[in-house]
Amino acid sequence: MGDYTKAFSFCKRALEIFNKKLPPIHPLLATSYNNIGLVYGNMKKYSEAVASYKRAVEIGQQVLPPCHPNLELYKQNLESIRKK
Repeated sequence: MGDYTKAFSFCKRALEIFNKKLPPIHPLLATSYNNIGLVYGNMKKYSEAVASYKRAVEIGQQVLPPCHPNLELYKQNLESIRKK
């Protein structure tokens, strides 16, 4: 538990695959950016986490309904990390 370097590597690899196989705006990309933000936050790399969460929100706003739970989660994660 706590092997954030390995988790980051897996998350980045997933994002690379999704970027090759999916359209540029897709819900799985938003989820991937959110996951990367989570890992960055756990690594205390807050500015990188903010950037990842922002990207998750940007994509989520384009592909999800305004009240979708995932979009709300991305926004909450962004606001939470901004407080650190």
